[in-house]
Amino acid sequence: MPSDAKILIVDDHEDTLYALESALAPLGYRLGRATSGDEALKQVLRGQVGLLLLDVRMPGVSGLDVVRYMRRLEQTQHIPVVLLTGFGPDHELTSAAFALGVADLLMKPIDPWALRTKVRYLFDTHRRHLALEHEVRELRALVKDHTEDKDHTEDRGHEGQDHDEDDDAAARHRALPHPDARVPVQRINGAHTGELEQDRT
Repeated sequence: MPSDAKILIVDDHEDTLYALESALAPLGYRLGRATSGDEALKQVLRGQVGLLLLDVRMPGVSGLDVVRYMRRLEQTQHIPVVLLTGFGPDHELTSAAFALGVADLLMKPIDPWALRTKVRYLFDTHRRHLALEHEVRELRALVKDHTEDKDHTEDRGHEGQDHDEDDDAAARHRALPHPDARVPVQRINGAHTGELEQDRT
């Protein structure tokens, strides 16, 4: 998640947007707003959103439609979403929302303290999760580079060892006399072997 990631508040009513922004302002996070599902998706796809507060019922693309689309894309499928509804408890909506993996479903009017608590937890947890994933990717890259360097060094070592063995074999071959070479006359106590034979006779 980029360091300048924002919490995106999505609602088609201006007064609701203002109320939610006022409730979240004390957290000090960067806030963004959208007044439709289409506009929300455009901002999410730009990669600057770390959490969505999303109204369920909006003209055109609904909040559930936005979540369905986000969950199909790898780059957006793990962004936490809090759905907001002003129509009271709805079992069918609740089931559909949690089946899509939303973090929570809140009823309007929203309690500011409860909203800040949930948002702080979800936003910070998601940020830590992404930081951990980044560290894991870096460690895997380092391990891969180290393994490749080690394999390359071992290959060069084997090649050098093979070369040394070839040199040793060639040296031994040079040290052996040719089969057709004459054996030199041996001297024993200063006399040729032929002289010793004559003395014995």
